[in-house]
Amino acid sequence: MPETPLALTRRARKTYRILRDRYPYAHCELDFRSPLQLLIATVLSAQSTDVGVNKVTPILFARYPTAEDLAGADPAEMEEILRPTGFYRAKTRSVIGLSQAIVERFGGEVPARLKDLVTLPGVGRKTANVVLGNAFGIPGLTVDTHFGRLVRRLGWTEETDPVVVEQVVGALFPRRDWTMLSHVLIFHGRRTCHARRPACGACPVTALCPSYGIGETDPEAAAKLLKYELAPGAKGVPAP
Repeated sequence: MPETPLALTRRARKTYRILRDRYPYAHCELDFRSPLQLLIATVLSAQSTDVGVNKVTPILFARYPTAEDLAGADPAEMEEILRPTGFYRAKTRSVIGLSQAIVERFGGEVPARLKDLVTLPGVGRKTANVVLGNAFGIPGLTVDTHFGRLVRRLGWTEETDPVVVEQVVGALFPRRDWTMLSHVLIFHGRRTCHARRPACGACPVTALCPSYGIGETDPEAAAKLLKYELAPGAKGVPAP
């Protein structure tokens, strides 16, 4: 018997509550001090890791602290700074072009509206929602690869188009939950529900997940797959 829309909403919200308890500290893992820094860091995170980006951005922003500085940067100099992130030539062009657009069209300030952000070169809805949710406190869903994988595994949607996924999943939750929901699912995807070998036996939402069993179900074996440690006797609380 197909799941009713009401049953799906209830299951999705219960799943979120459980995962939020496991990752109460979930947050944006890119370091930033301003909307501009987060926007640039998010652009740099493509084909790179947050850890890798966080090693480079302090150097980048110390050298180019404003949008005007970034817009007028010497490409060769910026390339050397961005080299560790990979695809550094293309990223240099993106950062300079994006910064020039911010200076020319928004007076050097990152706009706080989705419709404005997505007009900037290289900025799609995912990047825009990261900035809105974390730099401006405006709720948004960040539909990255982890988020998309998890909502499909959890049976919240079968859609693959990020825009449609954003609409469908957004309708299941109050708007105020969107940003934290994104963080929680991304944390779960990186730490437990991995792309290739999910740690099903160490997952707290197995009873609510139609995909249970696609990964390791033995609790001890699954626990070894976790990307963080659980405190002894605790449910989903990282060890100090």
